[in-house]
Amino acid sequence: MNKPVASRWAQQFPQLGTDPVPVEALLSDEYFQREKERLFKRTWLKLARVEELPAAGSWKLKPLPIWDSSIILVRGQDGQIRGFHNTCSHRGNRVIWAQDGHGKDRRFSCHFHGWTYNLKGELTHVPQEDEFFDSFCKADNGLAPVAVDVWEGFIFAHLDPQPAVSLKAYLGEAAARLSGFPYGEMTAVYAYRTVLNCNWKIAQDAFSEAYHVTTIHAGSFPEGFSAKLYDVQLFGPHRTSAVYMDDKGPTPTPVAALSHRLGTTSIAKRGTRVALPPGVNPTRSPNFAFELSVLFPNFLVHIMDGLYFTHQFHPLSVDQTLWEGIQYFPPPRSAGERFSQEYGQVLQRNAWLEDTATMEATHAALKSGAKKVMHLQDQEVLLRHHYQAVDEYVRG
Repeated sequence: MNKPVASRWAQQFPQLGTDPVPVEALLSDEYFQREKERLFKRTWLKLARVEELPAAGSWKLKPLPIWDSSIILVRGQDGQIRGFHNTCSHRGNRVIWAQDGHGKDRRFSCHFHGWTYNLKGELTHVPQEDEFFDSFCKADNGLAPVAVDVWEGFIFAHLDPQPAVSLKAYLGEAAARLSGFPYGEMTAVYAYRTVLNCNWKIAQDAFSEAYHVTTIHAGSFPEGFSAKLYDVQLFGPHRTSAVYMDDKGPTPTPVAALSHRLGTTSIAKRGTRVALPPGVNPTRSPNFAFELSVLFPNFLVHIMDGLYFTHQFHPLSVDQTLWEGIQYFPPPRSAGERFSQEYGQVLQRNAWLEDTATMEATHAALKSGAKKVMHLQDQEVLLRHHYQAVDEYVRG
């Protein structure tokens, strides 16, 4: 058997229902504001990879408009990664004046009045400190922290410095299923980002089902992938499933065939998938393409043998989203492997361009008010689960 038998997901997950889904959650600014306060400010969000902070003093600045803040991630002299609001304790100016970026420093100094902080966020120097009053205590005025924790090299942060739920407990079984993949060995990175004029859930929906593959991706992957999902698992607000290739699959072009022969780093290459966690493609079917996983609320991880890629959707407003798509490969060991990687990442990039081409038009059309609901079919089960998980936070 090349792949498992497709299930009827509505029968397996009756709690999700089969009713049409209202589009209010995509268009209402009131709903978006509740998402901001009740969802994004109360859950763990992925911000970076540990490879981005390789040594003591390494820092990365991550703007998070959904938190009304930007976050400084820094690796201390003790090796620990910490997170702080990019806000000086004096008069609230930015400590790092760039909009985003990364670097390496032994300390952070506000350019406005020179207040200086060490890698632990402690306030270490205040010019003319003797001019302040008895109510001022330097030890009490370090940078405001956020909670930071790491799973499989991914750095997550929580707005509450002492969240009620740890990252491990929050990710739960979803993290257990995806743990053990060699994420840290894949350090050749290709990253894309753009601002899309659509709600963040519309953007995320486009990467959460395979129903669209035979139409949108007819150019990139003609007859390549099944339009069905397999092995769907729901873990609280998180979800995962498998995507398989068609039994026959496409005949590779000469360039694709050369890329497949020289390396394993193409999403369209058929072969035995071995470098996977035990729960992913347990039969080691050669038709397995990738695991499609969503770590709630807005981080997608897709793993396969030889590479993985991620998507993240940062809400900017009810109708604007910053999308980041990143592909991760092992460092190439030869010119042939480099060629294979370049071919694979361009193919995947082209597919992402096909995906993102649908999003703004969807939002613009829905704004007309002509349609009040979306009719989701059985293979769009991940979308149905997503809207229910979001709504439980927003209305709960």
